[in-house]
Amino acid sequence: MAKRDYYDVLGAAKGADTAELKKAYRRKVKELHPDQNQDNPNAEEQFKEVNEAYDILKDPEKKAAYDRFGHAAFEGGTGASAGNGGGFHRGGGQGDFGSAFSDVFDDLFGGFAGGGRRGGERATRGSDLRYNLGVTLEEAYTGKQATISVPSSVACDTCSGTGAEGGAEPTTCPTCSGMGKVRAQQGFFTVERGCPTCSGRGQIIKNPCGTCAGAGRVQKNRSLNVSIPAGVETGTRIRLAAEGEAGLRGGPSGDLYIFIEVQPHAIFERENQNLFCQIPVSMATAALGGELEAPTLDGGRSRVKVPAGVQSGKQLRLRGKGMPALRGGGSGDLYIELAVETPVNLTSRQKELLKEFENLSTENNPASSDFFSKVKSFWDDVRG
Repeated sequence: MAKRDYYDVLGAAKGADTAELKKAYRRKVKELHPDQNQDNPNAEEQFKEVNEAYDILKDPEKKAAYDRFGHAAFEGGTGASAGNGGGFHRGGGQGDFGSAFSDVFDDLFGGFAGGGRRGGERATRGSDLRYNLGVTLEEAYTGKQATISVPSSVACDTCSGTGAEGGAEPTTCPTCSGMGKVRAQQGFFTVERGCPTCSGRGQIIKNPCGTCAGAGRVQKNRSLNVSIPAGVETGTRIRLAAEGEAGLRGGPSGDLYIFIEVQPHAIFERENQNLFCQIPVSMATAALGGELEAPTLDGGRSRVKVPAGVQSGKQLRLRGKGMPALRGGGSGDLYIELAVETPVNLTSRQKELLKEFENLSTENNPASSDFFSKVKSFWDDVRG
């Protein structure tokens, strides 16, 4: 039976470059892997055929010979050597396949036994930590210095973080010779696994530290001083480099991330850099105009003029009395929202005066007059 064209086997275009061939090879390996095609009796042969094709085309010299002479380049010892007829090669050919397959194995099927391609790791970076810190609106306005207690892993003082008794250095793993991974032949392909002796680290500790049991770190609460800048808001993140968990066996520490949560305020509401404060005003002040004192977040007071005839919901702006910008650049504004208050528990005399006022003020309520004029027109249209 005539051998299929290697480019057709891979599903690649004639003359495809190295990147295109590798991409096609990965796709075919994943598609035809015997473990994924147990119902296909030809899967194993097709899988071998794909690896044979890629073994030739990934080598620039072999690829050049194949592009010129086709399969004849590797028959009877002619052209570039292809081992036993260019199939699944033994000796050098088999070594080439193991290398090629190793390049894509992790991408397709992941690592085994936690090893993957992480061989040779001597130390592991510590985990990042998150700390949620609540601050008042006043503290967000002025900034503050805070002391926080963080439970985390720190480097073991007994072994200086090495994990070995007396601070001795770990020794090279005899099983994997420091590579952190071992190879095993499974059927017709080679599999790399994490070394079971050293768990993929490439080193072992003969005499583990009695304090940290060989981990190189212990659990401990730490007190840290944190500077909270003025202008922070909920969701602001502050990074403290190398203040997270200590690394494993002398590895670098992770980072500590402090997430700010600004607590609700009894008087002010915040929207970005602006503040809002609702202040009630009496009917008389709203009608006649006047002045009121508005509180500011810095503890001060500002006198605000209330225009005559003001309505509920009217906002008056105090420039620069809002929150400071987090990284400089001025401050927001404070908006005073007026809420006209209706009096309750009136005396008889007050009721008489209000009724008299109402009888005399039919022309002084433009909003009411306009609304009821529209209602009358609506009813007339409905009846008509």
